[in-house]
Amino acid sequence: MSNTLAFVGTYTRDGSVGIYVYNYNTETGELSAVGSAESDNPSFLAIHPSGKYLYAINEISEINGEKAGGISAFAIADSGELSALNQQSVKGPGPCHLCIDATGKYALVANYGGGSVCVLPINEDGSLQEASDFIQHDGSSVNERRQKEPHAHSINLDAQNRFAYVADLGMDKVLAYELNLETGKLKLAQTISVAPGQGPRHFDLHPNGKYAYLINEIGNTVNAYNYDATTGALIETQSITTLPSGFTERSHTADIHVSPDGKFVYGSNRGHDSIAIYAVSDDGTLTSVGQESTGGKNPRNFAIDPTGNFLLAANQDTNNIVTFRINKENGTLEKTGTEIEVPRPVCIKFLQK
Repeated sequence: MSNTLAFVGTYTRDGSVGIYVYNYNTETGELSAVGSAESDNPSFLAIHPSGKYLYAINEISEINGEKAGGISAFAIADSGELSALNQQSVKGPGPCHLCIDATGKYALVANYGGGSVCVLPINEDGSLQEASDFIQHDGSSVNERRQKEPHAHSINLDAQNRFAYVADLGMDKVLAYELNLETGKLKLAQTISVAPGQGPRHFDLHPNGKYAYLINEIGNTVNAYNYDATTGALIETQSITTLPSGFTERSHTADIHVSPDGKFVYGSNRGHDSIAIYAVSDDGTLTSVGQESTGGKNPRNFAIDPTGNFLLAANQDTNNIVTFRINKENGTLEKTGTEIEVPRPVCIKFLQK
């Protein structure tokens, strides 16, 4: 049996039932089906640090009579099969991203639709309590169609488990909140402004703890930052395009990840339908290596496996996940020939058992 599992979150249309579970072969990058769990639009997933529980945001319009999205908790069996524990409200509309803090005590959720963030305590059995904190963002930016109001698009905790970074597309800001592990409350520590009209979306930190990277959905750029672990501040050092020169068609970025060895940064383009590849310099700035087609349409999410040897791209509009081998010398991607069909895949998470 494989010692690594892969969980895929989807939009529940085109025949999808919810979350799909696979055994993952770390030698070949292949996925083999284990089962599935019913859940309503479980578009983004997070795994508890114990490896015993999985959490999914539910992009639904109403929960228990409240106009808000939801978050669901599942227990993970040794086989990878999921069993539902409970569901709670995230207190705002349109949840799109979540993370679990390193102690396993809290789930933190970004609500895109309402432009808010929410914290929910986690019980010892993995089930979720009602929210311990809710913060409504307030602001807008220059793009009249996309930025009339706040849109919190992602939430990521740093390696210290201290600062939670929220990229807000509508405000053109990254907000750094300090997480209180005793109360489950967030306190604003830093506000980092992004160039007007860029539309911050996803965020990742370099494993050396010195650098951070932000991908901007509207501007099709990646920002590089120096990261101050003491204050949570981000100092921008660079902004670089995700698209090849001469490309003028419509495209918007989605996901971003730093390779486990810290040598490369990858970002996804929806429209150009590619992975943008960057080499990381000693000072944390990026040099473009090029773009690789994802072998499908609308790669909303992708994941680098725990070995750092493979990248799996989830193509939402062509219902497929394509596996690429990562060249660890230059960062380039090569198709392995492995591809699976999954209806409306939008998130991949790995668990090493």
